[in-house]
Amino acid sequence: MGIQISEVEYKNFGKCISLENGRIQLIAALEFGPRILYFSTRGSRNILFEDVSRDFCELNKGYGTWYAYGGHRLWTAPELMPETYFPDNSRVSCDCSEDTVTLTAKPTPFGKQFSVSITMSDGEAVTIRNTVQNLSDAPAEFAPWSITSLTTGGLEFVPLSKEQTGFLPNRTMTLWSYSNIADERFRLTDACAVLRQDPEAAGPFKAGFNVRDGYAVYAVGNQIFRKKFGGYEKCSYPDFGCNFETYTNKHFIECEILGEMRAYAPGESAVIEETWEICETDRTPEDVIAELISAHDKI
Repeated sequence: MGIQISEVEYKNFGKCISLENGRIQLIAALEFGPRILYFSTRGSRNILFEDVSRDFCELNKGYGTWYAYGGHRLWTAPELMPETYFPDNSRVSCDCSEDTVTLTAKPTPFGKQFSVSITMSDGEAVTIRNTVQNLSDAPAEFAPWSITSLTTGGLEFVPLSKEQTGFLPNRTMTLWSYSNIADERFRLTDACAVLRQDPEAAGPFKAGFNVRDGYAVYAVGNQIFRKKFGGYEKCSYPDFGCNFETYTNKHFIECEILGEMRAYAPGESAVIEETWEICETDRTPEDVIAELISAHDKI
């Protein structure tokens, strides 16, 4: 049927843009953002988290209120107040072609402009190009930070490096002050990390890794979501060298990609490109993750 692009109203998020090809559908906001709010196989449950009741917000003194909204967003690292939580509540510009939608926000007071370009294939994948441009007249030091918030009740698989480095280390794991290494949601093996989203959990958990294989997987309900990205480069990454981070609380789980941390010249852009793949399955999330662990162990 080709790629169908149309304007729609989605829940209480206002006017949005929809891309679908008969197999998958993606919906992104037009009245704020850039944010992606919905992604699934056609007619299935949204695999992204939705904050319909606006429970997650941050009052940013002098700038207004930042809302999580849910879904996919683009930030820069390190996480700072007030810049990180500058409210992206204004309408975005929207440019469309046959299979691509590009959403661009107004420049921020901190000299940056954020845009997200979405290209849908004929199959079960979309390519997301996240761009942060330095619009200031001086170099700006930051890293692009792509954050995808996913819905409840699933299991996430993160492959760890199996590179043979002899006397040198091959794996990095970073923990935050609120992360309990004995958290029952978190499982660590020699080859992977597994994190479970638990709606009954009391507190948050976050960890970061040097993911060299360039992907992570989230299995939930009858769908498998794979987030693919570039491998671990020889460059400086934030948070003790992490190019991938994951966070969960009782409401959602996040797959986060980080790009190079450095000074970007005036007019220069930092880019993260990723591919989202999604498919349906008759296996349980536990079976899907067990199969991934077994396959990665054999590599």
